[in-house]
Amino acid sequence: MSTAGQQLKGGTRRAAGSLLIALSLAVAMFAMGAIGLLRGGPPRPSGRAATGLLPPPVPVGAASLPQLIEGLQARLRVLSSDWRSFARLGQAYVQEARITADPSFYPKAQGVLQRSLQLHPAENFEGLTGMAALAAARHDFAGALRWGEQAVSLNPYSADARAVVGDAQIELGRYEDAFTTFQKAVDLKPELATYARVSYAWELQGNLPNAVRAMQLALESAGSASDAAWAANQLGELSWNRGQLSAASAWYRQSIERDPTFVPPHAGLAKVAAAQGRLASAIREYRWVVDRSPFPEFVIALGDTLSAAGRKAEAAQQYALVGVEQRLFEASGVNMDLEIALFDADHRVDLPQGLAAARAEWDRRHSIHVADALAWQLYANGRFGEALTYSNEALRLGTRSALFFFHRGMIERALGRDGLARRDLSLALRINPFFSIRWSGTAARTLAALGGSQ
Repeated sequence: MSTAGQQLKGGTRRAAGSLLIALSLAVAMFAMGAIGLLRGGPPRPSGRAATGLLPPPVPVGAASLPQLIEGLQARLRVLSSDWRSFARLGQAYVQEARITADPSFYPKAQGVLQRSLQLHPAENFEGLTGMAALAAARHDFAGALRWGEQAVSLNPYSADARAVVGDAQIELGRYEDAFTTFQKAVDLKPELATYARVSYAWELQGNLPNAVRAMQLALESAGSASDAAWAANQLGELSWNRGQLSAASAWYRQSIERDPTFVPPHAGLAKVAAAQGRLASAIREYRWVVDRSPFPEFVIALGDTLSAAGRKAEAAQQYALVGVEQRLFEASGVNMDLEIALFDADHRVDLPQGLAAARAEWDRRHSIHVADALAWQLYANGRFGEALTYSNEALRLGTRSALFFFHRGMIERALGRDGLARRDLSLALRINPFFSIRWSGTAARTLAALGGSQ
């Protein structure tokens, strides 16, 4: 068993009682599920392929994703019964959607994955794992779990399949199950993808030093520059979450050095610039990010930074774009209820819709992130007592989230529980005084009004 695996297993036992053991990609553990899905050997050539009548099988990882997609499409135009290539094309489409923020790739992925399963319904491991990844990307985590468990039943020795199952369990709030699944995955294959999940498990339990150590193992095991860039960016995020701006900036820059085309570390540098008060620089960096990868989270960050700079009209344009993106994602089968709930609560728009979205998401899955979103929506709607119940639920694992503690502190303040509010707002600012360009100042001002200090 790997060292990281031993730590995770021990941590699970310790947390199982009082902490009720309990992700992506979000922002997003589902995003982690993409790592490694397109690795492995090429599809086996048929006899015709060996004679040169077909395009050669595409070595996964040997070309950029668009080239991979083009190669698989060319192969399938000639060999329309190659079910493995259909499955791999579906996986590639899911990955492309995640990189480009273009949800139109999801219906394409569904079509070719279903075709793969129609052509080869028995023991189609590639098709099942592809469907699991697609369901996760669409935030259908119950579906991702069903597809993933079918894949594991076919190949119980696949760390990738177990990792996808664990991701779904995380998002469904089945944390003890997820940690056990991650343990099995890292035992089977200690590599970047499994170490990354160990890291996230520790982060959820509030043990950031162990989360950093596991992510460093992920970086050391990276098999390509792009994988190393991903791991370095994650180390930047872990530093950011602890309010360590210099360390975060260094990791983001290392990520960019390893893969200049990788967009997330540029968003990280924009975040650091905003925290340092360099709003013009942050806005320029965010615009670069949004031009290349217009995910709602980046668009919202740009809008909030413009708003902090007093450029309200430009900020409103970005917020309007979020609504357009929401409709596009939903039209492609992506469930956006969690994102809607948080955005509406933060920006005080359409609060009844936001609360309905948060409740609908809670009905589907009991993760700590959904609990926090529902708590914040209830607070925005003036339902403070109920909000506190869900805010406590969000913090049940001991997660060191400045945002979670800020939310609970504001709810406690509204309930007149000033001592508890001082405690939680102070803790939020100690964890990361820069946790939100929109709310950090509010946290500091409210704490000062309560007579508290960081």
